[in-house]
Amino acid sequence: MNENHILELEEQKSELGKVEISPEVIEVIAGIAASEVDGVATMRGNFATGVAERLGRKNHGKGVKVELAEDGITVDVSVVITYGVAVPEVANLIQQNIKQALQTMTAIELQAINVHVVGVQFESTELPEQEEV
Repeated sequence: MNENHILELEEQKSELGKVEISPEVIEVIAGIAASEVDGVATMRGNFATGVAERLGRKNHGKGVKVELAEDGITVDVSVVITYGVAVPEVANLIQQNIKQALQTMTAIELQAINVHVVGVQFESTELPEQEEV
């Protein structure tokens, strides 16, 4: 697309100038939209995002990869789901939520939203301590 990997919105040009959106903005919007879905335990990032979070920096684009290509924009989302949920239903809800959020906030049409379920999180098995009377 563009050499500097910035997405230009054609329909947003006016006499005042042009509107450009960075892929990192799309990653953040998609990451927040995916994590809002019931059944998503966490987003899966790489080693660097894990270290950054331990140092106190919240990364809302964690687990999201955006590819800008000539034929459109592809979003890949890696999630860990909660044990006991229906995986196809949760994946479909993630796709719908990301699509709606990106269309509402940026007016971007997507080619594909790929959901990668990379793990399952089980409920903690620890029993709460009972008080002695």
